[in-house]
Formats: sequence, C-alpha cells, structure tokens
Amino acid sequence: MEISVLAVVLLALTLLFAIGMPIFMSLAIASAAALIHGGYLPMSVIHNTIFDGLNIFPLLAIPCFVIAGTLMEHGNITGQIVNVVKQLVGRTYGGLGITAILACTFFAAISGSGPGTVAAVGTILVPAMLRSGYSREYAASVTSSGGTIGLLIPPSNPMIIYAILSNVSVTAMFTAGFLPGFIVAFSMCLTAWLLARRNGFGINEDTPKFNLLHFLRSCRKSFFALATPFVILGSIYTGFATPVEASVLAIAYALFVGFVINRALTLTAVYKSLLEGALISGAVLLIVGTSSLFGRILTLEEAPQRLASLVLGISSDPFMILLMIVAVLIVLGMFMETISTIIILVPVLMPIINMVGIDPIHFGIVLVLTNQIALSTPPLGVNLFVASRIGSVSVERLSVAVIPYLVALFACVLLIAYFPSISTWLPTWLLGYGL
Repeated sequence: MEISVLAVVLLALTLLFAIGMPIFMSLAIASAAALIHGGYLPMSVIHNTIFDGLNIFPLLAIPCFVIAGTLMEHGNITGQIVNVVKQLVGRTYGGLGITAILACTFFAAISGSGPGTVAAVGTILVPAMLRSGYSREYAASVTSSGGTIGLLIPPSNPMIIYAILSNVSVTAMFTAGFLPGFIVAFSMCLTAWLLARRNGFGINEDTPKFNLLHFLRSCRKSFFALATPFVILGSIYTGFATPVEASVLAIAYALFVGFVINRALTLTAVYKSLLEGALISGAVLLIVGTSSLFGRILTLEEAPQRLASLVLGISSDPFMILLMIVAVLIVLGMFMETISTIIILVPVLMPIINMVGIDPIHFGIVLVLTNQIALSTPPLGVNLFVASRIGSVSVERLSVAVIPYLVALFACVLLIAYFPSISTWLPTWLLGYGL
C-alpha cells in the first residue's frame, strides 16, 4: 500500500519532535522527505519558499521591540515604573505581588516579550518580596504569571506573527488586545490578592502610606518612563507610524531616555541588547522560513480542508470549535514554543475559522490568550524557568504554585471565547474594523 505524502510529512514531523530535533530542523527535514516521496515538485522549491516566507516586512518589528525592551530595562525605565506602581498598591495584601503584575502589564507595552518581562520585573521585585516575608513560591509564581500578559498587551510578538499569517491588520490585533489584556491583568491581581490574604503575605510591609504629593513627584520624576507606552502605541494609533516604524521609534526613545534623561545606559548594555535582538529574531526567522515550506506542502495535500471536514463532522458550533482548538493548544503548549505553535497551526486552522464564521481578530486573541497558559506549564514553560532562576525555587514547586493563576487564565479564555465582542469592540470603535 502506497503511503500518501501527507502521511509521510506528519509521521516524519512526529518522529523528529519525539527525538528532540529543533523545530526548524524538524519542519525542514519533514518537508524535504515529503518532496522526495511525492516527486511532484523540484527540490529548488525549498529555498524559494523559505525566502518568500522571510521576505515579509512586518517581521522587522520583532527584533526592534526586543532590543527596545532590553534597552529600557538597562536604562532604569523598568525600575521607575515599578517604583510608581508600588506606591499605589504596596500596602495591601500581596501588595508587591500585585505590583509585579501591574508592572508586567505596563512593561509588556514596551517589550512585547513574556520571558523578557519576567526577567525585567522579576529581578527587581522578587528579592523585594523575599525581604518582606513572602514565600519563594509566591514571589516566583506571581512574577511568572504576570509575565504571560506580555503576549496579549500590545506590542506583542506573537500577535505580529499571527497577523502576518492570517492576513489581518497588525494594528487591529494590537487594538483588540487591550480589553482582554486588562481583564487578564485584573484576574491575575485578584488571584495574587486572594493567595496573599490566605497566607498573610504583605500586610506588614514597610512600604509607607500613600501620599498624593509624593506620588505626583514620583510621576514627574519618572515622566519619560511612564510616557513610553503612550509614545510607542500612540504613534501607531494616530497614524504617525506603522508598527515597524514604531518599533524603531521605541529604540530611539529608549536610547534617548537611557543616555540623556536617566543616564543609566552604557555601551555594554547597548551591545547586549543588540545581541539579544539578533538571537531572538534569528530563532524566529528560522522557524518562519521553514514553516512556510511546511505550510505549502500541507496546502498542496489539502490538509486544511481535510481537518475542516473532520472538525465540522463533530460540531459546527463556533464556540464548541473554539473549545476544541483551545484544548489542543493547551496540550501542544506544554511541548512547543508559543511562536512555533502559532506558525504551524494558523495556516491549518484559518480555513475552519473562516468556514464557521469566527472573526479572525477574535480567534487571534483566543489563540494568543491560550498560549499564555503555555508559558507557565511544564515541561516547556519558558516563564517558569526564568522565574525559577530569579526566585531560586525548583521548577517542580513553582509548577504547583502557578496552578491558581492557570485556573484564572483558563476562566479568562472561556469568557473571551464566549463573548467575541470583548475582542472586536475596540477595533470596530477605533478603527472601523468589520464595518
């Protein structure tokens, strides 16, 4: 019995994943095996398709936002943001934990990276929580969970990738992320407060009482740091800059504030930022290029149509289909990196989404939000490893400590999946999306 090309590519990919082959190599080898077995396309299609997959202008925003976020971390912008937020909630139960989540929400509007947000905020607040009597598990888990908001609050690197693959506006995706992002941030803060209240964390903090005059002085002193998200996102929404141009503006603004205003930035930090941007963008581009080849083979073999008929044979209800996709994403997220999951699945799932009438913006938000759960689930939860290192707590203990936050995140997924207007109202109101 002759094996189909689709069976060859899926079997090869599964085997390569199982033996621990890197994602980009797995995609490239499986695609090459399918081409050799099928024999209906020349091997030259490999480099042509990979080049076409990389020749996408919006991808330039990813390394620039990463570099900007690292520059702002070294330029003391993150520290100033934390100081201001701490004055607002520092004396409540779990005040420093809530500060970590709010600071992650604010910093996410700068870096666009979940693990980068955990590192930037965690290095400041985890030691402060430990000095104030918080447990290591609480300090590390609240920081790891707060860092997941970086996927949803714009600018978000996964949102940029999704927008490119699904052929929707990057600006519309950014706009759609605000309301869900704040809902998630509120649920995280509520969870942190409940856990701290149960364990008595934070009530005896040495944080001084809120003083309006002192708060306003801190805001004035940290004006340029607090203005950062408004400068970056405001340039996009006013039409002054595209997302790619705004990412370059973010670097210029970070250099200006770090060198001229705060005088905390060094040439060594600039070099580290450029190196980190190059490493992250290189890893992303390798996956994007090889996934373009993989996606082309799946399209030729009509894999999306076959999957659509299979799914629609189970249910045609949009909410039920979203729940099935969410279940698959949660399982895959335990073993695959977020951007890899999006790159591989979006070309396959979009025909189903369009067929049942699910708004692509709404689906993108549900997709990104579900991947937030993956950032804090072992064995591949990147945020867990970063927070574990900062808090000096084992990944096993930390994996248990984040469960309440994962429950809160899953509740947010269900809420936003069931009410599409949460995702689509703001793009419709501000940008006229869908009108």
